[in-house]
Amino acid sequence: MKYGYARVSTVSQELEVQLKALENENCDLVYSEKFTGTRSDRPQLKEVLAHLKEGDTLVVTKLDRLARNTVEGIEIVKALFSKGVRVHVLNVGLLEDTTMGRFFLTTLLAVAEMERNLIVERTQEGKTIARQREDFREGRPNKYTKKQLEHAIKLLESHSYKEVEETTGISKSTLIRAKKKATQQI
Repeated sequence: MKYGYARVSTVSQELEVQLKALENENCDLVYSEKFTGTRSDRPQLKEVLAHLKEGDTLVVTKLDRLARNTVEGIEIVKALFSKGVRVHVLNVGLLEDTTMGRFFLTTLLAVAEMERNLIVERTQEGKTIARQREDFREGRPNKYTKKQLEHAIKLLESHSYKEVEETTGISKSTLIRAKKKATQQI
């Protein structure tokens, strides 16, 4: 039997391209999940690995969908090879349990791990540079401007939270936080 496995790291990413590629590969059953690759306890991966038996093939679009670090990737693929399962990586080909095949696997996984580490490093460098700016604020940007919040707080002097929320679209909890922050600054 031919099993497919697709994974993206965040909920906002789409699985569609991987699922289409696995469909084109004629996989009998496809497991997919939106789960970070940095954690090894991925539920759908565990499930597909548990179902694989001798003679089956596991298909992934890229090796880094299966594992994000060299050690984990080698462990997974070695365990599959020992069960008699073939591993087909669409952008590479069929991995083989030979000296050259294991070398190729190790090299590919090392490159994937290095790529991920470089992304993390660049992100951290970017944050360090951004923190030097006076107006830097980590986290999600404010939904409302200072002027909008000041106007809403002014409205609270003569209107209820519910009325101000309906008029401005600013939630009661945001209004409470803004009012509390404004009174602390006085």
